[in-house]
Amino acid sequence: MSAAVRHRYSLLTRRDKIVLALMVGIPTILDLVFIWAPTIASIGLSFTNWRGIGAITAQNWVGLRNYTFLFTQYLFFWPAVEHNLVWLIFFVCIATPFGMFLAVLLDRDIRGSAIYQNAFFLPVVLSLAVVGFIWELLYAPGSSGLIDGALGLTSQTNAIDWLGTPGLNLWAVLVAASWRQVGYIMILYLAGLKSVDPTLREAAAIDGANEWQTFFRVVFPVMAPINTVILVVTVIESLRAFDIAYIINHGKNGLELLSTLITNNSISEANLIGFGSAIAVVLLVISLGPIILYLNRVFREES
Repeated sequence: MSAAVRHRYSLLTRRDKIVLALMVGIPTILDLVFIWAPTIASIGLSFTNWRGIGAITAQNWVGLRNYTFLFTQYLFFWPAVEHNLVWLIFFVCIATPFGMFLAVLLDRDIRGSAIYQNAFFLPVVLSLAVVGFIWELLYAPGSSGLIDGALGLTSQTNAIDWLGTPGLNLWAVLVAASWRQVGYIMILYLAGLKSVDPTLREAAAIDGANEWQTFFRVVFPVMAPINTVILVVTVIESLRAFDIAYIINHGKNGLELLSTLITNNSISEANLIGFGSAIAVVLLVISLGPIILYLNRVFREES
């Protein structure tokens, strides 16, 4: 501890030190109890075949057998990985650019901008479970569904089962998930655009740059920290996708995701706590990648 830090710390009263200890200690304890303790327990359980009943004995330890079965024999693992990658690519290539496009439009202070912002941000306030229920009604086949009804596909012969057809339901769910993601990205980019120095745009205009060149050559590079945050958020949202797929069909029949495999194997059906924990550990390792890269960038910039 440096002399300056020790001097500032010595100026604190006993009450201040107690308040600081409580403010730091209580969140730390809660984080350890509800985040890190279950994480460490899941890592340990991933080496067992425990089913959640009774004590864990030496006979329950199976070593790397869960991981070997997961990577080589479990039929749903690699399709789930593929679906998560498709989810990520769709968010990066469709939802994120569209959210950025809306942010650029709203940054121009058009009439009714606040109304548009609230309308586009409203899905973000809703949970993905509620979003799933809403889009289930929209995607319902035949005359009971809004989309089929609007397309005139109201009979049993030509109705499209958007959520029950493998190969089609994933894209239908991605559209529903993007409805929420676009509003989130829009708000983040809008906050970044508001923080850009107006003189940069003025200087670009004086140099003869049009709006397209000004944005991509001046404004967009300045928002590099926002772009990094959005990239990390998008990756994490793609990996933790669960609610909407589970609401629709429990993450089956073409909607397998790593998160739904964890639930289906751990508590929902098979009660294979050990095997479900192994999937959770794999998802944890994959998720740590973008988080570590982001923290490394932030610490490097601060230093």
